[in-house]
Amino acid sequence: MTRFTSDKEAADALYQSYRDLTTEISKVIVGQEEVVRLVLTAVFCQGHCLLVGVPGLAKTLLIQTIASSLDMSFNRVQFTPDLMPSDIVGAETLDKDRNFNFVTGPIFANIVLADEINRTPPKTQAALLEAMQEHAVTVAGRRYDLPQPFFVLATQNPIEQEGTYPLPEAQLDRFMFNIWLDYPSYESELQIVKNTTGALKYNLNKILHADDILAFQQLVRRVPVVDNVVEYAVKLVHSTRPNEPMGSQQASQYLEWGAGPRASQHLIVGAKCNALLNGKYSPDIEDVQAVALPILRHRIVRNFKAEAEGITVSQIIRELL
Repeated sequence: MTRFTSDKEAADALYQSYRDLTTEISKVIVGQEEVVRLVLTAVFCQGHCLLVGVPGLAKTLLIQTIASSLDMSFNRVQFTPDLMPSDIVGAETLDKDRNFNFVTGPIFANIVLADEINRTPPKTQAALLEAMQEHAVTVAGRRYDLPQPFFVLATQNPIEQEGTYPLPEAQLDRFMFNIWLDYPSYESELQIVKNTTGALKYNLNKILHADDILAFQQLVRRVPVVDNVVEYAVKLVHSTRPNEPMGSQQASQYLEWGAGPRASQHLIVGAKCNALLNGKYSPDIEDVQAVALPILRHRIVRNFKAEAEGITVSQIIRELL
């Protein structure tokens, strides 16, 4: 790990590391620059991500590629209806000397890919979400800390509801970002087909180590923010709350529930990181707006009027911005 003489030098190193990471990732992932930016922002902010998109949009490949460019441990869990909490957390086993030993599950990794998280029952979802919040698991009354840094990157298929267990809003709040993946453009899909139907293989370089990530996470926390940016973020969250003194007309008309204080916290931390990734040393209002949509998308609940009129959550957020 490189030692920096000042926060300015560390900020410049983060900016350069981000550029190097995106270059490596682009060897495999065509397009999706915004998605890559948001996932890396979550990594540097100690946040977790939920990626939502129809099958075939390379959600799993994207996460595996990002993990390959970071020198950290990586595990993938394919969620199924019969998956039990012990299958991801681990369990105690009896050895030949009749002693209990704890065998760690796949959650004991720096980066955990929770593939199709909505396909497993709430009991198993809760075990994962508890580990996301506590960065530790408890088995047989004993606490086991997870390796640091620790990120959960979950995927979800929005078009199939049969045999799924949708995450309730209170549990979705554990994710910093809810990232929607759209279909690629015509030009991007041409490049994807050319890259994936031949014999060409790419070897990705390891750009950052675990210690580097931890240092950059602390750097993001130390970034100064002026009061008007904090006030803008908090007012934006308050504007999503219907029938509140600072609630907007759109919120009272189209929303059942607004975002909570965790959204305000994520807006500021996300804005700090977004500023650093763009070569700035302090965030402004534009940085808050750059991360607002994926932070608020899963934290506000539409009412019947919005659903009946076809008003989407994204439309409401864009009007508030």
